Amino acid sequence: MQWTIPLDYSIPLCCAASAYGELQPHQRRMAPTVSCYVPPPPDYLTDIHGPRHDDLIKPRKLLNPVKSSRSHQELHRELMTSCKRNKPELERVLECRRRDQLIKERKKQEEARRKISPLEAELRKRHQALEEMELEQQKDERDKLAAPEFVKVKENLRRTSYAGKEEKDTTP
Repeated sequence: MQWTIPLDYSIPLCCAASAYGELQPHQRRMAPTVSCYVPPPPDYLTDIHGPRHDDLIKPRKLLNPVKSSRSHQELHRELMTSCKRNKPELERVLECRRRDQLIKERKKQEEARRKISPLEAELRKRHQALEEMELEQQKDERDKLAAPEFVKVKENLRRTSYAGKEEKDTTP
């Protein structure tokens, strides 16, 4: 079965969108005849076979409750403004970490390049030895404070007995 266009039905075309087309007065051209008939889209609000139904529910787009919430809107607004100004927060943090790592690596490389003089090496050794001695003294003091009282009394007795012997040895 082949469809044909009725003689009274035509599809109007507008002028071409060129400079030449704008100079010509607006005229409607008739489309060439087509071998199939395309009916106009139906109007769903009016019914051809009966009266209009006003009691029908008209379709509406549903609202997303997450997007309509106030907190979601504020979060979205904040994210949009921060992304417009500069990079997202995660990118900034990662960039900062990379920068810190590069700085540390450069410092290590610089220290490795710099040669240590013999005087500087000797000073470092002495400084380390002094620190170790201080740590040992602090440890001894902590042990003495944590020791029971009878151990402290015994040490005091030993000191007095040694001090008494030294006085006798020096007075002959």
